[in-house]
Amino acid sequence: RPRAVLVAGPGTAASGVADLIGALAGAAAPVVRIHPTGVAAAPGALRWALPGWAGSVDLLLIATADGSEPGLALLAEQAYRRGCTVVAVAPTRSPLREAVDGVHGLVVPMAAAPHGEYDAETSAAGPGTLWALLTPLLALLDRVGLVTAPPEDLQKVADRLDRTAERCGPAIATYSNPAKSLAAELADSLPLLWTEGDAAGPVGRRFAAVLSELAGRPALAAELPEALPSHGTLLAGDFAAGADPDDFFRDRVDEGETLRARVVLLRDRPTGGLSAYPAARELALGHDTPVSELEPEEGSELEAVAELLAITDFAAVYLSLASTPQP
Repeated sequence: RPRAVLVAGPGTAASGVADLIGALAGAAAPVVRIHPTGVAAAPGALRWALPGWAGSVDLLLIATADGSEPGLALLAEQAYRRGCTVVAVAPTRSPLREAVDGVHGLVVPMAAAPHGEYDAETSAAGPGTLWALLTPLLALLDRVGLVTAPPEDLQKVADRLDRTAERCGPAIATYSNPAKSLAAELADSLPLLWTEGDAAGPVGRRFAAVLSELAGRPALAAELPEALPSHGTLLAGDFAAGADPDDFFRDRVDEGETLRARVVLLRDRPTGGLSAYPAARELALGHDTPVSELEPEEGSELEAVAELLAITDFAAVYLSLASTPQP
């Protein structure tokens, strides 16, 4: 078992992988994301560096849907010199795989999209990219005892994703489609994503990221109970439901509609024990702020994460489609 797990990679997908692994590993080992630096977000401009304490008892995980980043190859070489174990998930035909596999570490081929290769420039925040990078790393971390993700559990996750896709697909009407319903509720709103549970936190943060990256919509994520003081003022300020009442003389052409806050409660387990949910509802409803709630069906923590991720990813895609100008 490694002392610590380091995760490196570009974009929303790698950030989500690191966040989810950290939540699922819990106290088994610290999980640290190595943030990139550089003069631009282009693959050739990004660089990563190991922290000074990283050494032979640590594990470096590299997750990329592109594989052309020279900075990741340099990072793998640096980790190899330090004695770190290096495992990367990257596209089959990529410079990173050629530079790392069998030389500085192990490279697991990234699963291809059903109808071809991933377009890393457009799908970095896409659902398929996240799971293609995360799944092999979960299998690896199960083998070293950091997370519980045996093959039968991963199969249950796949089954849960399939069932959720059936519920949230484009052919399902809005009234019985949780993702379409959520997207409709968040239209023209400022989503305040309040999460409860270790695994729900990464889901909320990823939802905020993909809403911004895919749909071009702002959102704020925070964990309960700290979300109450950190976002509470938003419910009473300019984003409050009752703020700035309709002015008869307002120019409705030049002045667009103001975003109104909407609270989205996400939790990874049923209500029970100590919970800030009642206080969250009371605060929101006390300010006439609408509330949406997401709670997964019964199952393992990994299944709960998968269901929440699927619903929120579908909702982000629907909002993205709604925001796309029609030809």
